[in-house]
Amino acid sequence: MPRIIDVVSHANVMDDELVYREPQSGDGDFRMGSQVIVQESQAAVFVRQGQALDVLGPGSHTLSTGNIPILAGLVGMVTNGRTPFTADVYFVNLRDLPQVGWGTNPPIQMDTPGRSPGFALLITHGVVDIGIEEPARFVKQYAIGRPILRLVDLRDRIQTMLLSQLAKLLSTQQITGIQAANAMLSDLESGALTMLNEQFAAIGMRIKSFNANPFQAKDLTPEDIVKYGGDISTYERAKRLDVAEAAAENPGMAGGLAGAGVGFGVGQAIGSQMNPEQQALQQQLQQQQMMMQQMMMQQMMQNQQNQHPNAPQAAAPANPQTKEEIQAMIDSLDLKLANGEISEDTYKRLVAKWEERLKSLGG
Repeated sequence: MPRIIDVVSHANVMDDELVYREPQSGDGDFRMGSQVIVQESQAAVFVRQGQALDVLGPGSHTLSTGNIPILAGLVGMVTNGRTPFTADVYFVNLRDLPQVGWGTNPPIQMDTPGRSPGFALLITHGVVDIGIEEPARFVKQYAIGRPILRLVDLRDRIQTMLLSQLAKLLSTQQITGIQAANAMLSDLESGALTMLNEQFAAIGMRIKSFNANPFQAKDLTPEDIVKYGGDISTYERAKRLDVAEAAAENPGMAGGLAGAGVGFGVGQAIGSQMNPEQQALQQQLQQQQMMMQQMMMQQMMQNQQNQHPNAPQAAAPANPQTKEEIQAMIDSLDLKLANGEISEDTYKRLVAKWEERLKSLGG
């Protein structure tokens, strides 16, 4: 014999509760004449064999073919039938859930055409008031088969959908600057939420209010450029130029070389994460970094000369013979490499040649 549920209700609703099933385990056995008591700010959704069927609003309901017609038709009931039938009742909390926190994790990508590296990553955080708008649709999407559904179970999904909608708005409105992006946030805060609710309506929810701090641009790392498919070559070239300018203002050798070395090391560190096209860009970048190093070396030599303007400059004859002349030739090769007048391979070959000649003279 089935255990008939004559009265079912759910009055003790938790603050963060979304849906509560009766019975909590197993199947519920009802019959025409059973009572379902629905509290204010609740809806009761009947589910049978995984299908969300009839919905009852607040009040005390005696089950009949008049208030559960879909379920009655499915199980073949008649108006005065007393035949037990199996179903579950999902009590849905329709109260707004206020001050639900959200944040840009991951950041929101905004395209910036014509500006390296082609995009910016926007970060912010805020709160939303959110609630269930269509109980049957929401239960079908997320609650069937679960004894209870709470906000914590859906928080990540809500955040993902919210960030997706914000990114979509940035794209469809062709927003490419932070000022315009923040103006969009202000519109949303002022109540233009229809733009934001498209995806939420599809799952039976609706954002009732929206608050956000102003967007800020995240400081990009080389890993960000690779991950989001930006123009790493142009971006790193600009960074190298920044380093070169900083080094030119620093007469100390350590500062300049450290600035050059840092960027070179970062490029090597992320090389394993790149696809073949990005690896080719990295090789170009490394060549550019070598040129930056040469520029900085030249600048440092000039700085040193400016600091010691009376220091003698050894001239390098075309066919050096003495130890002093050979050493001057090697020094001049250093300068030519720094100036970019000769390649690194040529520099190594010539230095090896003259150092060998210097050794033969007892140097």
